Amino acid sequence: MDRRQFLASLAIAAATRALPSGTAPAGPGEDWRWLQGNWRVRHQRLKERLVGDTRWESFAGSSAVWLTLGGRGTIDDNVMALPSGAYRGLGVRAFDPVSSTWSIWWIDGRNPGRIEPPVRGRFDANGGTFHGTDRLDGRPIDVRFRWHDIHGKEPWWEQAFSADGGMHWEINWRNWFRRTAAAPAPLSTLPDAPADFDFLVGHWNVHHRRLRARLVGSDAWEHFNGTLHNWPVLGGYGNVGDNLMDVPAAPVRGMGIRAWNARRRHWLSWWLDGRAPTRIGTPLRGAFERGVGRFFGEDQHNGHAVQTRVVWSRITPRSARWEQAASIDGGRSWETNWVSDFERQA
Repeated sequence: MDRRQFLASLAIAAATRALPSGTAPAGPGEDWRWLQGNWRVRHQRLKERLVGDTRWESFAGSSAVWLTLGGRGTIDDNVMALPSGAYRGLGVRAFDPVSSTWSIWWIDGRNPGRIEPPVRGRFDANGGTFHGTDRLDGRPIDVRFRWHDIHGKEPWWEQAFSADGGMHWEINWRNWFRRTAAAPAPLSTLPDAPADFDFLVGHWNVHHRRLRARLVGSDAWEHFNGTLHNWPVLGGYGNVGDNLMDVPAAPVRGMGIRAWNARRRHWLSWWLDGRAPTRIGTPLRGAFERGVGRFFGEDQHNGHAVQTRVVWSRITPRSARWEQAASIDGGRSWETNWVSDFERQA
């Protein structure tokens, strides 16, 4: 664990110990509490960006927002009635207590294999400003998000792009929000959505068994409990899990983020560690066959490249098992280093 992770873990551990599970901490964790719930959204979007266009199109949408990471994160699921057809997208936010800034990522439901570069920033009394970089039609641009009147009856958001290093900004999208429910509920799912992760939706108690030292021939395990709250997003083409793990040294929170790539016929599975909230790890990729899900990816362990494998198995309406393993010989042999058994809460 590096210095940033160490400082962040101290801050998160202190907040977690002081509050019941699922409760947002005071201070920065309150930043998005006003957005929790379900919303009817009114959109206005510039038709063409950074070409001097003055034509705007209007359309409706809906949004569902959950607090995660004990209040230091959110998931923002969206559906929009674009003129070209229904569009779904997912916003992921996480707070870094070291820099006192939020990172905001976006997953486009039409291109679920890519998480867009984050914007980062913070709130003042009644709004927030966030900056980042991206590319538009192959050229680099600066991106700015602004939230306004966040404690009013109709909070609103705007997006702007700059092609000259921030000297001039073109606003290209505005949203106005009207609350429809204080407690968030999932948006409707699509009839053709994959059913692979339907079993995981809901609230779970989890028993974890973790290898104390990896890839050194150890057989010493530590045991601890945790919880998971999982819900569908992207019309069922994705799902997100909010995890609390009562690790002996200090509680750990994290988000599992999954999206189905229909073109390539596989799932992508990312992990956002609450101790390192400025980055989302590289995804695992995989699929289910005969009720067992297998996912593979690349990772680093003590500075060395390793392969990672995750297996979902023993799936019933009230239980499931998750296993993680690592390989240092190109997948010829695997060492299991983490086993989690899930039991659905009553």
